[in-house]
Amino acid sequence: MSPAAATTTAFAAVSVAIPNPTAPSRGRVRLPLRGVPAAARRAVASMAVSAPRSGAAASFLERRESERALHFVKYQGLGNDFIMVDNRDSSVPKVTPEEAAKLCDRNFGIGADGVIFVMPGVNGADYTMRIFNSDGSEPEMCGNGVRCFARFIAEIENLQGTNSFTIHTGAGKIIPEIQSDGQVKVDMGEPILSGPDIPTKLLPTKNKAVVQAELAVEGLTWHATCVSMGNPHCVTFGAKELKVDDLKLSEIGPKFEHHEMFPARTNTEFVQVLSRSHLKMRVWERGAGATLACGTGACAVVVAAVLEGRAERKCVVDLPGGPLEIEWREDDNHVYMTGPAEAVFYGSVVP
Repeated sequence: MSPAAATTTAFAAVSVAIPNPTAPSRGRVRLPLRGVPAAARRAVASMAVSAPRSGAAASFLERRESERALHFVKYQGLGNDFIMVDNRDSSVPKVTPEEAAKLCDRNFGIGADGVIFVMPGVNGADYTMRIFNSDGSEPEMCGNGVRCFARFIAEIENLQGTNSFTIHTGAGKIIPEIQSDGQVKVDMGEPILSGPDIPTKLLPTKNKAVVQAELAVEGLTWHATCVSMGNPHCVTFGAKELKVDDLKLSEIGPKFEHHEMFPARTNTEFVQVLSRSHLKMRVWERGAGATLACGTGACAVVVAAVLEGRAERKCVVDLPGGPLEIEWREDDNHVYMTGPAEAVFYGSVVP
């Protein structure tokens, strides 16, 4: 797809289908116009939105309005949203990082926190997952993205009931399991606690781990615990008792992300303890900024809370987009994440 694909002119040629099983049989979605200004009514009246029928995802992705069209499905996991691309026919992403950044733009593009590609498996895995963030950077993996990836695979492969498969990511092998209730449980593997492997320049404070290390940010000393879930995380429970809703995340988040102590930048989680099994967090994601949810971040938060003696190994973690269930098992040292993932709409971008 050419770079022009992300301009306002290019995105004028976008077809969209919204999942709506209750829509009339002709596939038209009626939009409520009461209270909408006349000019806006005329704009809405000129937009055709179709609701897909049975086999929505598979049939939509098979459509070929143009050989140059990029077909996608928009997914979200607790509000952390992604443009999902079926890339199983190639190990080369169908869009460049620069094009992905334009597609993710919420004003001039489709709007998303990242673009995720379903690619052929390597090293014995069933599939390979690659992701470009909304700024065009490529992280090792994404926890909420893995859940969306799993549900997307179930749709395009027409899988029913409980299913699991292996996914090769930049953070290693990840194993999601689609459960009977539609939730996705993911074996996220073992947390990495060694400072140089996270990576962070902060010195270890507990064996080889960086736990409650002092970190100076904007003249204030924070206590940080560093964890990698295949991607780097800095978890802080605050310089004093933290009320996460009071944080000016857009101001403080970038200061952590680009801090000199994190040579590969970092994701940052600000955490409030509600009880020993219930945590509340907000996240500033490396390459994406403030998001409604971060799966690897929620995993890192529980690991950090256990290391600091603040919580049990099984917790509910509240994020702005909703709760995740996280368990750091003692028997295998793996972290397990359970949460939802849903299709939002299907579309194709014609450059």
